[in-house]
Amino acid sequence: MAASLIELLGELQDPRDPRGVQYPLVPVLALCLVSILAGHTGFAAIAQFGRLRQQRLGHALGFKNGKMPCANTISLLLRDLDANHLDRIIGIWLTSRHAAGWNHIALDGKTACGSRDGDVPGTHLLAAYVPQASAVIAQMRVEATTNEHKTALRLLGVLPPLAGAVVTADAMFTHRDVCQKVLNKNGDYVLYAKDNQTTLQQTIRDTFAAAESGGHSPLPATVVDRGCANGTSVQQGPWAL
Repeated sequence: MAASLIELLGELQDPRDPRGVQYPLVPVLALCLVSILAGHTGFAAIAQFGRLRQQRLGHALGFKNGKMPCANTISLLLRDLDANHLDRIIGIWLTSRHAAGWNHIALDGKTACGSRDGDVPGTHLLAAYVPQASAVIAQMRVEATTNEHKTALRLLGVLPPLAGAVVTADAMFTHRDVCQKVLNKNGDYVLYAKDNQTTLQQTIRDTFAAAESGGHSPLPATVVDRGCANGTSVQQGPWAL
């Protein structure tokens, strides 16, 4: 039987000094989840949601004395929590509830709403979005010292096996190593070929023209990859473009 989300959250490391912990980690995270599901998304709103429901929710969520944490306690805890580990746990839980697997995963970058602070750039995230579940099953922060391409390689590494799934992304991810990462996890991919990738585009046109004329089957991935000027590919499977 698959583990519950509460059980999985227990795998997270509490970043706080244990000598000063008044509210256990998992109950605080459970309060955040319940509050957000109810439409209360800010720290103050989460704390108020808990205070107004202390008698009904306190013990049910695991708070020993039934008392709920304040907004500052919630904020400080979430600030120091390993966000990537939390994202992986949520992704594992979502995937465990869909035994058939995913048929489409879209890689997409976005800047977190409200994360910009004056001249300080906002937090940029790369997400793996599953239309079937209308949910993000994994996401990672794009650090200032790297880019979405390198972050995509790390993100693909934490995704579940991709057998039966097609990964889509924009032209920024049309790189040989991204394609190989998908193949290594038994997935397929559909990526864009930009106008400046002339050799790749010509290979695609020639391959489709040959297939449509009945001359031969589309080229295998190894042949097409050798013909790409930038070491890029567009699709894997019976047709490798």
